[in-house]
Amino acid sequence: MDGMGEAVSSKVYESAASAVADIKDGASLAVGGFGLCGIPDALIEALADTTATDLEVFSNNCGVDNQGLGILLGQGRIRRVTASYVGENKEFARQYLAGELEVELTPQGTLAERLRAGGAGIPGFYTPAGVGSPISDGGMPWRYAPDGSVAIESPPKETRVFGDKRYVLEEGITADFALVHADLGDTDGNLVFNKTAMNFNPLAAMAGKITIVQVERLVEPGEIDPGAVHLPGVFVKRIVHTGPQNKKIEKRTVATEGAK
Repeated sequence: MDGMGEAVSSKVYESAASAVADIKDGASLAVGGFGLCGIPDALIEALADTTATDLEVFSNNCGVDNQGLGILLGQGRIRRVTASYVGENKEFARQYLAGELEVELTPQGTLAERLRAGGAGIPGFYTPAGVGSPISDGGMPWRYAPDGSVAIESPPKETRVFGDKRYVLEEGITADFALVHADLGDTDGNLVFNKTAMNFNPLAAMAGKITIVQVERLVEPGEIDPGAVHLPGVFVKRIVHTGPQNKKIEKRTVATEGAK
């Protein structure tokens, strides 16, 4: 067993609290989910009950106000975020503009590939996304000063021509921990994700040095058809059986009476 917490078996932990108990100040986290779809909510809430702070997060977005990663953000526990979308979260915008939060915005496909590359041991790759923009040229505000000036800006990145097209070098991402959600898993850590709840979960799982997974359904090894496995257990270090997820909706849109 690695880290802290009481394990039921080599990978299965009794609770989300024990699984995240050794996440300390300054840790980096790769977190699965897209909006509120497929987020590791139980793990995030358990982490919120600890004292860990000054966290660096790699995630598609940072939840919404008071939900998902928005819980940790609202508690002032996140120092830096690398994400592709930061809408739907007023507190995120407030902290960023007030100079309380460092933010690296990156194209969504680039973020996905950076996580996958980090998990595959690839230090960097070239992509056309962002060439000729502040993504490659630098100058994007990463952190503002309290007076509204730019305290830290993104540096320029290396570019190179392949054929007749220019590409920008992006670095792979690895994190101290990964927090992910899966619909089905076995005690060896083999995972199956439910439809679009797959999103960034397998990529975040690959990027984590210690990957912690909450599963809705937990079975014994051999009960999942090998051909149905979305992520092999080699990437997973800790598993928590949380049961059915209390799924939330970011924006509920309904038709007005008489609308066609």
